[in-house]
Amino acid sequence: MATLFSPSLLRDVSLPRSAGLARVRISVSYWWRHGRLPDLDAPRTFTEWVQWRKLNERSLVLAAMTDKIASKAMVVAQLGAEWVVPTLWSGTEAPDVPPWPTPFVIKASHGCNQYAIVRDIGRDWPRALARSRTWTTQHYGKWLDEWLYSKSRPGLIVEPFVGGGAAPPTDYKVYVFNGRAEVIQVHSDRLTAHRWVQYDRDWRRLSAGADAAPPQTLGPMIAAAEVLGKGHDFLRVDFYDLPEQPLFGEFCLYPGSGLDPFDPVNLDDALGAKWAAARRELGKH
Repeated sequence: MATLFSPSLLRDVSLPRSAGLARVRISVSYWWRHGRLPDLDAPRTFTEWVQWRKLNERSLVLAAMTDKIASKAMVVAQLGAEWVVPTLWSGTEAPDVPPWPTPFVIKASHGCNQYAIVRDIGRDWPRALARSRTWTTQHYGKWLDEWLYSKSRPGLIVEPFVGGGAAPPTDYKVYVFNGRAEVIQVHSDRLTAHRWVQYDRDWRRLSAGADAAPPQTLGPMIAAAEVLGKGHDFLRVDFYDLPEQPLFGEFCLYPGSGLDPFDPVNLDDALGAKWAAARRELGKH
């Protein structure tokens, strides 16, 4: 991924507007989840803007953010090494016998929701190893037309399991529009009864779901997300909440691939308006 940081490549790539089959696939999948066709030329809602990004956004800066190794380097450069989970190993094929202390997590470095937690080498590693070998056989995001993922080379990364408990720590996903954090989406109990709820930056609940207490590190988390999101019309920045300080998880360019309906629906409209306003602030049309 080193080439993604070359000054000559850190620019928007001008490519023809996507058309044809991609527009049909995106429209049909959107209709299937939302019950209506999206406006791909003049998006209004947040979920429509995600579809617009699929068809039009060709920034190699954003593409670098889909790679977990490259994105860590970005965060270290802007916030410092204490904000990222240490990397125990990265490569394209994990060893038959893992040398890392347990518990650890092996992930695809080029995609989302591809990970395995290893607590016991004899019990967990054979299955995790087999799964990891399937992750590197293809580019992530192709089937949903998420172009930015196509620039990340398939690979693997191993990190220590953070949080100290049996379950992963609570995950906070901060929606940032040109350096302004507007929504924090809280994910908890991922391994048992996964649920989430959305709050505004002042911790007023916006969506359906059980109430969650704000993390003690909410202020630093919002400040860090705003540093990382400055200059981008929309960027979701994810953090793990730990007592000592938040840790960066990943960037997300296509939340839910724009296919998850909002509850309430008017939140989709409100965040779409913020995306459009951020583009106007940045001089994008």
